[in-house]
Amino acid sequence: MSEVGNLGTESLETGKAGAYRVLARKYRPSNFSELIGQEPMVRTLTNAFATGRIAQAWMLTGVRGVGKTTTARILARALNYKTATVDQPSVDLSIPGEHCQAIMEGRHVDVIEMDAASHTGIDDIRDIIDRVRYAPVSARYKVYIIDEVHMLSTQAFNGLLKTLEEPPPHVKFIFATTEIRKVPITVLSRCQRFDLRRIDAGALVGHLASIAAKEGISVDDEALAMIARAAEGSARDSLSILDQAIAHGSGTVSADAVRAMLGLADRARIIDLFEHVMKGDVAAALAEFRAQYDTGADPAAVLTDLAEFNHLVTRLRFVPAAADDASLSEDERRRGAEFASTLSVRVLSRTWQMLLKGIPEVQSSNRPVSAGEMVLIRLAHAADLPTLDEALKSLEGAGPLPNGAPRANGAPVGNGGGASAVAQTRMPGSNGGAQTMRLVEAQPAPAAFVPAPEPVVETPVVPVKSLADIVALADANRDMAFKVLLKRCVRPVRVEPGRLDVALTDDAPKMLLNELTSKLRAWTGRNWLVSLSKEEGGQTLAEMETTKRENAFSDAKSDPTVAAILARFPGAKIIDVRIPDVPDVEEAEAEVPVEPAADDDEI
Repeated sequence: MSEVGNLGTESLETGKAGAYRVLARKYRPSNFSELIGQEPMVRTLTNAFATGRIAQAWMLTGVRGVGKTTTARILARALNYKTATVDQPSVDLSIPGEHCQAIMEGRHVDVIEMDAASHTGIDDIRDIIDRVRYAPVSARYKVYIIDEVHMLSTQAFNGLLKTLEEPPPHVKFIFATTEIRKVPITVLSRCQRFDLRRIDAGALVGHLASIAAKEGISVDDEALAMIARAAEGSARDSLSILDQAIAHGSGTVSADAVRAMLGLADRARIIDLFEHVMKGDVAAALAEFRAQYDTGADPAAVLTDLAEFNHLVTRLRFVPAAADDASLSEDERRRGAEFASTLSVRVLSRTWQMLLKGIPEVQSSNRPVSAGEMVLIRLAHAADLPTLDEALKSLEGAGPLPNGAPRANGAPVGNGGGASAVAQTRMPGSNGGAQTMRLVEAQPAPAAFVPAPEPVVETPVVPVKSLADIVALADANRDMAFKVLLKRCVRPVRVEPGRLDVALTDDAPKMLLNELTSKLRAWTGRNWLVSLSKEEGGQTLAEMETTKRENAFSDAKSDPTVAAILARFPGAKIIDVRIPDVPDVEEAEAEVPVEPAADDDEI
């Protein structure tokens, strides 16, 4: 890799008369004071430079367009800052120094920029390692800026470790990456890390407005808000979108032009759609959705905006100050606050979950409009469904009538609260009912049908006289895991109707007795008192079966016929004893195979 810095295209373009530079490059920050949204990093660097505690390597991480490469160049400029009066590293770069312009244009011989995406191998790192020994040509420090450092191979990272830990005093490393998790921890531990944050939408709006003023461009406030939201915290993306919008609008930027350019839905119409859905008005919701689609809005984008507004309403419910966000329109502030004061958190949470599930369906469907309409229908239909706690409260409020008299349509007679009382806690609307999500008038609603209770079928009482009976019940109910626990861990002490005293082995699960109590109740149809006895108890069923099998093997060996066979075939072993009268509960473990010796005969 050549050590000569890359000659920036900016310097070539500036030399051409009338050459146009995109806004993202024309207004790229050149000092720390021009960085927006990165105050914590600037404060740390300011203190470090003031005290002389300058690190040997930095790791800059953040999303695309947040300013990692720009920050690296500014940092390289600060390290090599030199003027007629200042000859030391400085964060105050208000007066251009000797090396500043060349560094910011990417053409300084001592500031080497390398793209790790195209220089991933160990050979490129060896080139750096060989050259770090040489002093800088003209600057104070030789600075290596490696962008997208996570793209380096494992060998390249390993080759860099030693130099990174003990670099020569005249060398500094600055790494930038969007995938910090792919960088080995051994490299991270040798760097001072700065997480460049997403830029707040309000800060982006102010930044875009100032640039539009410098360019003499007329831009709507709503258009700036839409651009800031679409940029998702990236300064470069926001300037690229603004550049495109200026070209799209022939020098003026309107909200309609940005909306058409990005395929966005009108925010006011999104709020109208949200209101139709909350009212449960399916026809109005589908008509509004289709109208937005006809004007160019993407179905998935409409639902995404709907989810964002739902999130805004939820946030305003807990953080009213969120309405001060500069990226919000006046409709979003005013109507969002109205919804936040009337809709419950359960309603908003349910809507959010349904939208999160519906948006991927629309994105992956070959008929996105139809899929989007089905999502809206589900949302509007959910407006008729009360939450679980409201349904339980309505049932609890319907107390028993005298003489067991039935209620009309299953509703409590004479209860003035009922559906109306629930509706009064909701938003006013037009359709009536005690719905959870609808915006309705507090009108009496037809009570829900309450089915008659099913007849109670009593479970027959099953007699239990021994632990073997309980094991048989576990086998009959196909609970094999619990059957094994009973046989291996339980020592019977006393078994009486409704009472069981046992001792447990050391490896018994802690919740075995509780589980045994509940299963006995379910299997026998009666309540049981299961207690842990201080007595030692008898053998477990597994121990009894082991003893029985050992006796069977011993008896088999003593049998004259078997003894004769063993004598006739040297090396033969008894590997199994079949006992015809083994009880069913023991049948699964009555056979215990024993591995024979290699090449031996078997019986």
